[in-house]
Amino acid sequence: MIVHQLTIAPDQVGLVQGIMATGSLRTLTDLLLREERYPAICLLDSALSRGLVSGEDLLRIPGLIRGRRGAVAARGYLAEADGRAQSPLETRTRLRCVDGKVPPDALQLAVRDDDGYLLGVGDLGWRGPKVIAEADGRGAHDSPQAVFADRRRQNRLVNAGWTVLRFTWADTLHPEYIPWTVREAIGAVRSAR
Repeated sequence: MIVHQLTIAPDQVGLVQGIMATGSLRTLTDLLLREERYPAICLLDSALSRGLVSGEDLLRIPGLIRGRRGAVAARGYLAEADGRAQSPLETRTRLRCVDGKVPPDALQLAVRDDDGYLLGVGDLGWRGPKVIAEADGRGAHDSPQAVFADRRRQNRLVNAGWTVLRFTWADTLHPEYIPWTVREAIGAVRSAR
């Protein structure tokens, strides 16, 4: 029998519904060491977006993982974290674009008309060619009200000269599909000019 003992500082532990558990930063740190890139960055983005950790907290993680198995990869994941992603699907879509050499130049891109009226906010944006990518998850986009609101917003954006692309979770499972689609849309805009 081998006994493993874990020493955790008191500020890294708390009670959750009467059960001792590590805090958000410690839990996130431990998961980063065990997860592959996409789920790890999804966890980082989600924790930042939900306010469970701060950018300052992320600066502490390299010290917490020093010398541990998986630390080299985890440090790379930290560099790719972005709390503006509002869902794991948005993170995965962004990572597919980055990996496919068409990284967006904006996240949560607010598009306004000449009078300053907000036409819509795109999940990922390429401002020069005026291309927006939407990551449409089931929960947020499946109700009839959400579908109608998405259509109205898309129509406003298209009428303002933007190309709107829509991606689902299934699209993120094919590494080349999303970047290819984005490149095609950018190319179509450029050839039309």
